[in-house]
Amino acid sequence: MLHLHSLVRRHALLPSIRLRRLFFSTGASASSSVATTASTDPHFLVEYLVNTCGFSADDASKVSKSLPRIRSAEKADAVLGFLRSQGLDDSNLRKLITWKPTLLGCDVQTNLAHKFNFLRDMGFSESDAVNVVMLHPIILSLNVQNTLLPRLKVWESLFGSREILLRKLRSCNRFMSTSIENVVRPNLNFLRDECGIPEDRVSLVLKMHPGFIVQNPESLRALVDRAEGIGVSRKSKMFLRILDVLHGVSKEKFEAQVKLMHSFGWSNSDFIAAFMKRPTFLWHSTELLQRKMEFFIKDVEIKPSEIANHPIVLAFSLEKRSIPRFQLMKILKSEGLWTSKIKIQNFFSLPSSKFLQSFVFPYKDKLPKLLEVV
Repeated sequence: MLHLHSLVRRHALLPSIRLRRLFFSTGASASSSVATTASTDPHFLVEYLVNTCGFSADDASKVSKSLPRIRSAEKADAVLGFLRSQGLDDSNLRKLITWKPTLLGCDVQTNLAHKFNFLRDMGFSESDAVNVVMLHPIILSLNVQNTLLPRLKVWESLFGSREILLRKLRSCNRFMSTSIENVVRPNLNFLRDECGIPEDRVSLVLKMHPGFIVQNPESLRALVDRAEGIGVSRKSKMFLRILDVLHGVSKEKFEAQVKLMHSFGWSNSDFIAAFMKRPTFLWHSTELLQRKMEFFIKDVEIKPSEIANHPIVLAFSLEKRSIPRFQLMKILKSEGLWTSKIKIQNFFSLPSSKFLQSFVFPYKDKLPKLLEVV
């Protein structure tokens, strides 16, 4: 795997890229005519975007207002031809042009080709490179040596490895467009200096949710205030995890979840106890959380306070785990085979392998239907 610095040096030696002109739905002669016609007609760009990329007239009109007047479509033809040669379809082209109309005026050789070659040298396939560009179109606007490379190095350090960086570039958006100096570094310094959370612990959260650290610094401070207002101390080992969870839960949703759990008999202390142990239950919709509570209280007959003490049961899928396991329990009890002294919450939280060994395999000859249940 090449080091990031070496990627930039290699690109200076890359041969020129030959661009083939594309003939669009308007036909070769029409395209040639458009490419050499002076753009004195205000409808020129609108017509061009409609004919070459499939924009609607309304969308093309909106995009064209952000484009400078151009005298020919030769450069835009080259840009579209190159992007298509990299694997972008019309849908992706429309998204990119809508995001940054001035891309149509880019120099293919020194700008676009340089960026795509850089991504491939990082280890991305052609299809991966397209995916990365669509998730992080800002890459096409950043100077490789001065901005893109330093930014990638910071994220590689935060994620802890090159492999995780590549994986996140393929699957997560937003984080590459954020300023390191104005957002990421101030947030890291705040968490370290004022909240006592070292960068290596922050890295553990970023590997799951890189969007956490790219929020506005004022928003992060407000998030810390929210957590402390709930009763979570900055000294708590769960403080950072709770910040991450609250980042994805609005105040309105949080209040709705509190109200819902109160309706099931939880006290404020019950809610805080459950939240401190398993804060991710707040990510459920109110409807799903209500279904889970009703199932465990009414069907399984677990006391609400017990759920608060063992909120892990709220983490599991009802359809794929909790309901099938409960049905299996009922079958074993009806056959007089239930002899386990296991605590009910542990019954639902056992790993699948141990669950099968304890509650399925010993009875599979007498009750083969158990395998169908779970």
